[in-house]
Amino acid sequence: MAFSMQNYGIQSMLKEGHKHLSGLEEAVLKNIDACKQLSTITRTSLGPDGMNKMVINHLDKLFVTNDAATIVNELEIQHPAAKILVLAGKAQQEEIGDGANLTISFAGELLQNAEELIRMGLHPSEIISGYTKAITKTTEVLEELVEKGSENMDVWDKEQVVTRMKAAVASKQYGQEDILSSLIADACIQVCPKNPVNFDVDNVRVVKLVGGGLHNCMVIQGMVLKGDAVGSIKRVEKAKVAVFVSGVDSSATETKGTVLIHSADQLENYAKTEEAKVEELIKAVADSGAKIIVSGGAVGEMALHFCERYKLMVLKISSKFELRRFCRTTGTAALLKLGQPKPDDLGFIDSVSVEEIGGSRVTVVRSEEGGNKVATVVLRGSTDSILDDLERAVDDGVNTYKAMCRDSRIVPGAAASEIELARRLKEFSFKETGLDQYAIAKFAESFELVPRTLAENAGLNPMDIISKLYEKHASGNTKVGINLRGRDSEDGFCKDVSSMNIWDLYVTKLFALKYAADAACTVLRVDQIIMAKPAGGPARRDQPAGMDED
Repeated sequence: MAFSMQNYGIQSMLKEGHKHLSGLEEAVLKNIDACKQLSTITRTSLGPDGMNKMVINHLDKLFVTNDAATIVNELEIQHPAAKILVLAGKAQQEEIGDGANLTISFAGELLQNAEELIRMGLHPSEIISGYTKAITKTTEVLEELVEKGSENMDVWDKEQVVTRMKAAVASKQYGQEDILSSLIADACIQVCPKNPVNFDVDNVRVVKLVGGGLHNCMVIQGMVLKGDAVGSIKRVEKAKVAVFVSGVDSSATETKGTVLIHSADQLENYAKTEEAKVEELIKAVADSGAKIIVSGGAVGEMALHFCERYKLMVLKISSKFELRRFCRTTGTAALLKLGQPKPDDLGFIDSVSVEEIGGSRVTVVRSEEGGNKVATVVLRGSTDSILDDLERAVDDGVNTYKAMCRDSRIVPGAAASEIELARRLKEFSFKETGLDQYAIAKFAESFELVPRTLAENAGLNPMDIISKLYEKHASGNTKVGINLRGRDSEDGFCKDVSSMNIWDLYVTKLFALKYAADAACTVLRVDQIIMAKPAGGPARRDQPAGMDED
């Protein structure tokens, strides 16, 4: 008779195949290690001199980018603790649209410093208490660093917009931020509503066309549709437009029927009846005053023939989202079936023309008069990956504009704010009496991550730069940051940011630091990891060549 050992403790409670990790060494420090690995990946991409990452996702798609949000999205991270940092980065991306890298890297730095404190003998609860006090103090100090007068901003003033947007765009496309910021500002100002708080990011569209270079990029008031017009009419100006969702064709009946034809005359009459019906429908559209028909589905041969006869331009937009945007741009009501539209259903367009941009035929829909709803940034570049990266820079710029419409306050950029926060928090930690002071001091030390990373990525000596920055800030000049172009300047690598015009949005910085501190505290609160047995049967065996998946 075989003797079986009875499981005891947590083994007896959970299914076979589970994992259970507990205690400092197994749970807390392993979680911290996973988060450190993730922040090490994103850290080198921080700032204007950040390095690119080459990521190949599970579908074999290649991404070459220094955008942290894209990197962590495509990596498909499995570790539960590292996922918390990814979620913090995603929250920052959705809330502000920029600063995901700062969130993930700063949270990783906080956890790395927490590990040192744990090894010194502090309990995670004491560290969390210190970090909570530190983030509250950080919020107070950050408000004091806000540039006076920056809260009053005219969101239609291009110069003020570019000043606030430049730092976000430079972090993706360093050296080209002036051209890109100007383009993005033009596009955003065109579509900004009377109440700027209601600004919609979706109203600034991007079209990527391979060929040319950054100097060929432009902003078009209206939409740019990839593809040609369906008929032979390629240009119409100052015209009314009708939109039909289900296509422009003779409609088929819902039920099937059989038609019995006895003679050739009957067959001819039958064909003529169908022809007459289609002509009647197209004539009704032409009589309503519309000069352009937009179809959401197929365009029939016979319908196209009559559109040509009545001098109607035909466009085909397959995507329902694009069709909705088109209706929004032109003020058109989309109709379900082909028929005579009412005057209220028709929209108006200044001009529609088919143009060739770098070998690609595109249809440009301009709507310049009367409250423009959509603007399109046409991007040109030599490869698809360059265009994708330019699109991310535009995306960051547009999101920054949305953030500044809600809160336009700015703080010094180029690591000036971080050094000042580190200095003020260190002073604050000396006034604390309990064990919290060690955690607050480590929180202050974590701010050095930003100047250190910016210096490392630019190939400078980080210790030298940080000590010089502390020296300048201690003497009362709180706006001194890192000047990456300092090799040729007489001030060296430390310079006043107001003379370099490098500013960060207050909300971007505030949310990034808050989310990072919350993520770090969440990871530190975990003392046990219990994983159930993964669902699913055995792995599929390799099939012989030529076999279907079924």
